[in-house]
Amino acid sequence: MSSTDGVGAAGQVRGYLSAIADAVDGLCESDLGGLPDGELTDTMRRLEKSLRRASAVGHNLIVETIERSLPGTLGHKTVNKLLVEVLRISAADASARVTAAKSLGTWHSLSGQPLPADLPETAAAQRDGDIGADHARAVREVIRKIPHAVSSADVAVAEEILADLARSATPEDVEKAGHDLLAYLNPDGNLTDHKDRKRLRGIRLGRQDHNLMTPISGHLDPETRALLEPILAKWARPGMNNPDDPESPTGNTEHPHVDRDKLAAAAGRDTRTAAQRNHDAIKEALRALLGSGALGSHRGLPVTTILTMTIDQLEQHTGVVTTASGGIVPIKDALKLAERSHPVLVLFDHNGRPLHLGRSKRLATADQRLALVAADRGCTRPGCDAPATMTAVHHVRDWSKGVATDIRGLTLGCDACHALIHDGPGGWHTRTAPDGTEHAGRTEWIPPPHLDPDQTPRINHRHHPRELLDRARRKANARREADARKRRDNRQRPPRSLPEDGGDSP
Repeated sequence: MSSTDGVGAAGQVRGYLSAIADAVDGLCESDLGGLPDGELTDTMRRLEKSLRRASAVGHNLIVETIERSLPGTLGHKTVNKLLVEVLRISAADASARVTAAKSLGTWHSLSGQPLPADLPETAAAQRDGDIGADHARAVREVIRKIPHAVSSADVAVAEEILADLARSATPEDVEKAGHDLLAYLNPDGNLTDHKDRKRLRGIRLGRQDHNLMTPISGHLDPETRALLEPILAKWARPGMNNPDDPESPTGNTEHPHVDRDKLAAAAGRDTRTAAQRNHDAIKEALRALLGSGALGSHRGLPVTTILTMTIDQLEQHTGVVTTASGGIVPIKDALKLAERSHPVLVLFDHNGRPLHLGRSKRLATADQRLALVAADRGCTRPGCDAPATMTAVHHVRDWSKGVATDIRGLTLGCDACHALIHDGPGGWHTRTAPDGTEHAGRTEWIPPPHLDPDQTPRINHRHHPRELLDRARRKANARREADARKRRDNRQRPPRSLPEDGGDSP
């Protein structure tokens, strides 16, 4: 609501805006080329933090504009049209800003009292400058998709989880974690059960256009996706089955005839998008299937999917399980897949890490990889969402330094992330979280100083959304207990008595 001291408030705001303008003028005129490398990245980080905090001010300006009914007073039908005219921004930008202000701004009751934001933790993170507009948008979209049947307490916990994640991750990380979180909040797919998925399934081939290209659309049920993902992981790897490169290996990457050096060279020349690689992989796989004669005697493809589930899920037949490709499959569909799969049992210790599987040679065994797939589920570098099928087994500490190939010293990492581990400038380092810590046995990644001057070890929670949920619940419970303890202390504290002479108390 409007201030009771308009003149004083206006003068104060003008002073702040003048200071901002002077600071920006100074930065524009500064010799940024003279900054050392370390200060250059630090300057980018500090500037981004200030811009993010400024966005929070923008939300409250929009709130103030709406609460004063200023658009109608100035002859605009909506606040969106006012923003377009006043700020000369696009209609899409104006709509995005108003939407953000509705969930992140500080609104007021009729009596003028400030009301909590719809997304309080997200709003606080933006006021602190830790997240930007894209982070907030990702959180908002996830919260919007939570079913109404979920309790308001669980919705609040979910928002706290995502806001906390956004402070140290990218908007894409938040979106990915949000999908997993939605699956856990609605584990049995109450809104889209087996009958709904059966009805929605289908693949449609459109008419060929003037380029003889055929559009394809449709929906795959979870079981079909789980069957397709491992095929794409092997056949759609960069450098494989590239029709534009005559030197590109064909077939799947694990076939003995594939020359690793040629594959690496072909991958370096591969400019296809992921969608194009998927297309070429499916085409080559279909060609191999037709030429194999298998269709004459088999009605389907063999199942080659790795599923990770708990004993509780197996006994209760409820929840969702994950695949090595990062997919999510309802437990009922997973059990159908398991009926036609070779059973693999992985035993874990109390920290959720697989038990000892050691080897003196450098290369990990197939059993060790299976254990890591079940435990890590994907690349362990914080923020990376590469599934297990796109990773290789790496030593947490360099094998060349005398480290044994023991399961406790192994981890999963995609090629791009593993290349970041080195002793030079900008290099990451890895270590195993020690016993007694929250994530004992997990792989910790230590960022270089330009990303984190304190080099605080980080854990990747992207493949373990349940950890984020549990951590947020513990924090929420601790806050509630602290508040309750404070209220009890206040009730038990005796009231202060005034001195008998009526004077001020000491």
